[in-house]
Amino acid sequence: MGGRQPLGTSARITILTGHYGSGKTELAINLAINARKNGEKVAVCDLDIVNPYFRSRDASALFREHSIKLVAPPERLATADLPIIPAEILAVVKDEESRVIIDAGGDKEGAAVLGQFFHEWKDGSLEVLFVLNASRPYVSTLDGALYTVRQIEKASRLTVTGIINNTNLGASTTIKDIQKGQDLSIMLSHKLGKPVKYTFLESSLRIEGSNLEMMSNKMMTMDRYLKLPWE
Repeated sequence: MGGRQPLGTSARITILTGHYGSGKTELAINLAINARKNGEKVAVCDLDIVNPYFRSRDASALFREHSIKLVAPPERLATADLPIIPAEILAVVKDEESRVIIDAGGDKEGAAVLGQFFHEWKDGSLEVLFVLNASRPYVSTLDGALYTVRQIEKASRLTVTGIINNTNLGASTTIKDIQKGQDLSIMLSHKLGKPVKYTFLESSLRIEGSNLEMMSNKMMTMDRYLKLPWE
């Protein structure tokens, strides 16, 4: 099975978007740490103004530990569901030496924030990845997933360039769940004409996951850093 790899190819800016509960924030954390271990200068921009539970800003101590720059609303506004967009994001986006990971909000409401920066990155090295968790009800079918992608594209004025299968049920995730997500990701890929970039699975499933009928160089293991308030 393939080891950890940097996400994408030559794109300097990666935008993670998708339905609520798709796991964008957990992916952003893992990808940032992975890129940092590869010696890259990394910045994570928290643009999630929707989700009250999982936000990149909640991992600020972890980012400091790994020397990863976090751009997010001030601490006093960390729990506010307001469109507060730090001006500092512009400096990060324009820094050609930084590998930038954007943790966007869910669905069209969160994607609308991306549209504010359209002119800043429309000509840059950019990839927009749709994170699919096929265990979420509204994106568990091809029609639902396709509708969500179109809504995000319309709100953000950006085009999805790839798909990430991050299907999971938290600690209850099985390989069967992940395979279901892979099947749906492939169908969505055919509809959009965009590739399935990666399939993620938690580190605890790594050995069992080696039996999946997928290309090993498209699989990545992921550590879980965030917990729900009641965990």
